[in-house]
Formats: sequence, C-alpha cells, structure tokens
Amino acid sequence: MLLKCFSVESLGLTESPLDTGHQMSNSSSITQFLLLTFADTRELQLVHFWLFLGIYLAALLGNGLIITAIACDHRLHTPMYFFLLHLAVIDLGSISTTLPKAMANSLWDTRAISYTGCAVQLVFFLLFLSAESFLLTVMAYDRNVAICKPLHYGTLLGSRACVHMAAAAWGSAFLYALLHTVNTFSLPLCQGNVLDQFFCEIPQLLKLSCSDSYLRELGLIVVSAFLVLGCFVFIVVSYVQIFRAVLRIPSEQGRHKAFSTCLPHLAVLSLFFSTGIFSYMKPPSISSPTLNFLVSVLYSLVPPAVNPIIYSMRNKEIKDPGGKSFGQGN
Repeated sequence: MLLKCFSVESLGLTESPLDTGHQMSNSSSITQFLLLTFADTRELQLVHFWLFLGIYLAALLGNGLIITAIACDHRLHTPMYFFLLHLAVIDLGSISTTLPKAMANSLWDTRAISYTGCAVQLVFFLLFLSAESFLLTVMAYDRNVAICKPLHYGTLLGSRACVHMAAAAWGSAFLYALLHTVNTFSLPLCQGNVLDQFFCEIPQLLKLSCSDSYLRELGLIVVSAFLVLGCFVFIVVSYVQIFRAVLRIPSEQGRHKAFSTCLPHLAVLSLFFSTGIFSYMKPPSISSPTLNFLVSVLYSLVPPAVNPIIYSMRNKEIKDPGGKSFGQGN
C-alpha cells in the first residue's frame, strides 16, 4: 500500500482545490486540516456513521477474539499463531487510527483535524501499514519453513527467533513511519489545508506542498519502492518453493493438509496487496471523488475487518480454542 507514493498524481504534480477561507502561505500558520466530507445532508452523514460503526465493531470483535484465544490457550503458542496474534494487533491499531476520527466527524458534522492530530494519525497509520507488510513477509517465511523444512522448524523458528523477527518488523516499521512523517511535515505547505481523503496520508499532504518541495520526499519514496518490492519478491519466491514441496507429497491427504495451512495467509495477502495496488496504481482517467472514497474504504477498512473471518474460517483452533491444535504450525 505504500506504492501510492509512486503515482504522478500523488507526488503533488496536480493541485488540490483550495479552501478560500483557509489558504495558508506556509505550514507554520496551519493549525488544522479539513478532511473529506462524506455527504452534504445530515441523514447521509448519520448513515456513514452507523456504517463505519458496524465495520469498527466487527473489526474489534474479530481481532479481539483472535487475540484472546491465542493468548489464553497455551496449545496455540506456536510460531504461526504468534505471528497471527501480532497481525490481529496490527489490524486493530490500523483501523483504530483512522475510523474513530471519521466517525466523530460524521456524527458532529465537522471535517476538521488538528495539525498535531494529523501528524499523529499519519505516523500510526504508516506504522501499522508497514508493520503489516513486514509481518506478512515473515509469515510467508514461517509457512515456507513449516512445509519445506519441517525437520528444522523448531530450530529455525524457535521462540527467540520469532521474537526477534517480530521485533525487527515492528522496529523497522516504526523507523519508516517516523522518517516519513517528520520529512512530510517539514515540507512547506502553500496550497491550502484541504485534504481529499477522510484521514491524513502522505500523497494528500504532498498535494498541499509547494511545487518544488515534494522532491525532498522522493528519496524516501524510492526506499519505499524497494521495501515493498523486496517483500513481494520474497513472498512470491517462498510460495513457489511451498507449491513445489506440496506437489511432491505422495498422499492427497498430506497435500491437502499442508496446503490448507497456507490458504488463510494467501487470502490475507491477496486482500492486502490487491486492494492496495488497485487503490494506489489505478489510472487517473478512472478517478472520481466517489470512486476514490470507495477505494480508500476498501484498502484501509475492509482488510482489518475481514482478516479475522478469513483465519477463523480455515482454522478450527481459532473457532474452538479447546480443540486440538496443529502442533508446531503444521
């Protein structure tokens, strides 16, 4: 999802509409930003509020149940479920970063977010977004080792190794988010304070920067490209090896059991990358305010709410914590 920074439109080469009552000469005089309004009528604003509340409660319930089940059942204390617990925490954090503010704005008929609030929202959104990318890559490695090198699973993915990989994912994500946020908010903003999005994100903020100032962000954008591409290539290579190993399993039951442990991860990967790529790489010719809003909801709100359903449908242990677990992730 970090790929949105690569589009020409997101680099600030097009200007956003200016709010004549809030035009600012530089970022130091900006005290608040104006977010995207969902509707002009009060009735539709309340419809958006209740719709978002339902999505938010579904995400809280689903991810909360996964966290509780894994934390309370010692039979689920395996590498696969350890990483799944972190994914649930990330999904909760991601949707809690953007949705409560959007719901509050709809409920109170406002569109304002403070300058500090926007910066905090951006750093946490980037933190959880990049952490999910890194964690999904680690989970692909977990499935690769479990299927391709089952005899070395306990050695390569011991408790210490799992903690180190999770810490590396969180630490890298925090550093990435901090660098991007500090660099973005150090840019001079001279194109007003209206954001064409219901939460703060880098491409919309770059549209408000001066025409030549976005080049300062270009270096981090290139780094983002290599990070996302590296994660994607690693995941593809891992699953090519997994499919080869599964096809070599002699029994049909064994192939089905091995592949079924990968299906939830594959489904989450597909949802995460497909929504992000469609959102950030769609041609400008098909862009419209309504479509942009729907796509934003698709990539920022749907995965955190749907991921728990995907994992619970395929994992009997999540639906029934008292049942027999997979053992060491197999």
